[in-house]
Amino acid sequence: MIDFHSHILPVMDDGSKNTQESIAMLNSLKAQGVKRVVVTPHFYANDDSVSSFLERRQKSFEKLKAEFAEASPEIVLGAEVRYYDGISKLENLSDLCIQGTRMLLIEMPGARWTEYVLSELFNLAAYSGHTVVLAHIERYMNYQSADVFEKLLANDVLMQVNADFVTGFFSKHKALNLFRKEKLHFIGSDCHNLTTRPPEIAKAYELIGKKLGTQFLNDLIEYENEMFLL
Repeated sequence: MIDFHSHILPVMDDGSKNTQESIAMLNSLKAQGVKRVVVTPHFYANDDSVSSFLERRQKSFEKLKAEFAEASPEIVLGAEVRYYDGISKLENLSDLCIQGTRMLLIEMPGARWTEYVLSELFNLAAYSGHTVVLAHIERYMNYQSADVFEKLLANDVLMQVNADFVTGFFSKHKALNLFRKEKLHFIGSDCHNLTTRPPEIAKAYELIGKKLGTQFLNDLIEYENEMFLL
């Protein structure tokens, strides 16, 4: 299993507050059977430069790496990049892609997206060589017209959802239906701490296997892993 979206790196954003908390979060994911964790601290272009962010991220990772066990899940460096008008022109944008891939995780505005916003995403997906992945897309669904996500999918934009969308009492039917139709691609815990936003993801994978079948679950996990080989 992969946790595609997490805030485990210590003292990077509103996630883990120290190395000990980060290690505890990693141990929780390890116990659930997670093999790979993508760490995706927030990047805000209005507040930080790419170079400064990458320097802070590396220092945080080195501090964590010095203390976590070799048997911990593999840590893959990434970023949750907040969308802004003109994002497709950001210098060194590729440096914010998930380590070893062309995947760019983007946090979208919690509002109805304009045609300009959509064109920015299409340009990123079609002309920049990036694979655009929208973070926790369940948060945006109610703001958009019915055809927006169909247009995005048709333009090779991928979708990540949080685990609680899959397991939630009122949302799981919708989530499972979207997975069944192959309109969702990645699952993340979006964990920030051990209490209010803990690293819980295994139940989401288990529910998919139970409701959609073991073969469907295996295919999903295989697809997620293959995206790190492209």
